[in-house]
Amino acid sequence: MKKLLTVLLIVMMVAAMFTGCGKKEEVKTTLTVALSPDFSPMEFVDTTKTGQDQFVGFDVELAKYIAKEMGLTLEIKPMNFDACQAAVQAGAVDMSISGYSVTDDRKAKYNLSDFYYAGDNETKQTIIVPAGMEGQYKTAADFAGKTIAAQVASLQMDLCTSQLPEGCTVKTVTDIGTAVESLRNGMVDGIAVAEGNGRAICANNDKIAMSGFYFEIDSDQENNVVLLKKGADELTAQVNAILAKAYAAGLYPEWYKAAQELAGIDTSAEVGYDDNGNVAN
Repeated sequence: MKKLLTVLLIVMMVAAMFTGCGKKEEVKTTLTVALSPDFSPMEFVDTTKTGQDQFVGFDVELAKYIAKEMGLTLEIKPMNFDACQAAVQAGAVDMSISGYSVTDDRKAKYNLSDFYYAGDNETKQTIIVPAGMEGQYKTAADFAGKTIAAQVASLQMDLCTSQLPEGCTVKTVTDIGTAVESLRNGMVDGIAVAEGNGRAICANNDKIAMSGFYFEIDSDQENNVVLLKKGADELTAQVNAILAKAYAAGLYPEWYKAAQELAGIDTSAEVGYDDNGNVAN
């Protein structure tokens, strides 16, 4: 009986060994990146293309570079700006690259990468207004009684609520395209945007102009960061090393110049998406 039990034990151990050997660790092959393609020249859509190829802009080039350096296939997940951040927090995507500036809220909720530098036009935050209104807004107080649109969960929304006067109404929108239509139709008096985004919008809309007003911003809000899930320290370190490599190679100015040029052509479009990645109507 003792001998039989010993034999059975050996058989069970061998079976367990083979079972363990049969389990292969899943190898990651895809890098999922959420972005909101309504923010040219950082991320927008080339309407002549389809699928993953339709997404273009500085942040798209950065996402491609990160995926290539990691030896992974890039999969862009388009969704609205707020949903991009929620997707990172929930672990539904690996990261989000969508023109993010540093805010206290983001510091608390996410791992933030080191800064990456897009271009001079992305370091300033401004308000765009109907053409003909240029120069009429020199200070924040000049916006008293006006309605200014800002994208929800954005740095621009924070700046509007903290720097514009109490008599100014801040209207939040899910995507910049909706704000542009509201401005064109007279439903809002201005839109808070990064300067580069504002210039791209004005280049494609002759009824919209730069106001000439600029928000006051801290130095750590002048550049952008990648959003990663809180606690994803190893991935964050890997991204930071890749950002440093891209900076050392002088790739940022090349990407930004190409994105600016592409943002000015007729087939470029800022497209809003819903939480599920469907084009918003």
